[in-house]
Amino acid sequence: MSTDNALESIPVDQQGSFSSFLKTLASFTGDLSALTCPSFLLAPISLLEYSSYWADQPTLLSSVGDSDNAEERFHAAIKWFISALNGSFASRLPKGEWEKKPFNPILGEQFFCQLGDAKVTCQQVSHHPPVSAFHIRDEKKGVTLLGHDGQKTRFSGTQMLVDQIGYCTLKLEARDETYLFTLPSLSVNGIWYAAPYVELYGTSYVQSSSGFHASIAYTTKGWISGEIHHFKATVTNDNDKSAPATIIEGQWTGKSTLTKGKQAAVPFLDLTEVARCQPQVAPIAEQDELESRRLWQKVSDALIAGDYMTASTEKSAIENAQRALRKERAEQNIEWKPTHYKQVDGTEIYGNLRQQITDKADSNFVDTMGDSAWQFTS
Repeated sequence: MSTDNALESIPVDQQGSFSSFLKTLASFTGDLSALTCPSFLLAPISLLEYSSYWADQPTLLSSVGDSDNAEERFHAAIKWFISALNGSFASRLPKGEWEKKPFNPILGEQFFCQLGDAKVTCQQVSHHPPVSAFHIRDEKKGVTLLGHDGQKTRFSGTQMLVDQIGYCTLKLEARDETYLFTLPSLSVNGIWYAAPYVELYGTSYVQSSSGFHASIAYTTKGWISGEIHHFKATVTNDNDKSAPATIIEGQWTGKSTLTKGKQAAVPFLDLTEVARCQPQVAPIAEQDELESRRLWQKVSDALIAGDYMTASTEKSAIENAQRALRKERAEQNIEWKPTHYKQVDGTEIYGNLRQQITDKADSNFVDTMGDSAWQFTS
């Protein structure tokens, strides 16, 4: 779909709200998360469910620890991470459709699913600031992914810029090995044409307790050269500083290669050849009232049907109910606590891996890991 067609496809009853939205964006400063988005730009899904995309390719996740070689395991971890970026920001979109804004999860909202052999548990553990915690575990392989993600958004020129605040850890029980991953930033382009799309930018880092380290730089196509969705990972080994760096490079939505020292490049990952794993989710009738698909069902159904007035009404009802609950808790001095996570010091989860990342980073390093950590309890 071209950007012209996207503008032409705006429903008549949404054109006024879209114009008002653009005017607000043009003059707005600060965090954009509180802005109300026109209903036709909403996706019929909660942002909390996006956390399950970390296991978009469960086979790649579960196989990270298969090799007896630490370097091969690290490369497998990078392979899984790139597939997760593709699942989170590209392949989840139906072909030919533009990016849309998911619902902001309410405090305590939950999402459960099964992806392959991986069991996924997500919960919204904070609302101000918004934080989604996730725990993904393959019991058979002893592979556990734990992390949290929040967003800080701002507008710059014609782009919405999103810093992902958080990180994830990958633990291999059989290897007694832990990996720490920081998260890239996002730019949302095409908003002015009602045709938003996501690009990654900046640098993310990976540190393994085995001593391997990677810095992953994200770039996109320039006016003259380059390609969209490009990444370049530089892999080094703390235990062998004389060894040449390994370069893994390509598109995080497509094909990439691995080049070790002066050796010829070899194929690394081809995401055009893999199918997405569909999550197994309990029927809505069997879900708790705080589970995402049941909670947002009326809003989602209305959006899918193109009934934007009903979608707006039902969405407002949920949000107003949450405001009333927050007011009631404040008046009664009630502290809300999540049911599946507890807040802990980050070092309980990632040890000294964060310090190793900051020690290796250059002057352009921006630490977006945040100060808190969320440990899975049940």
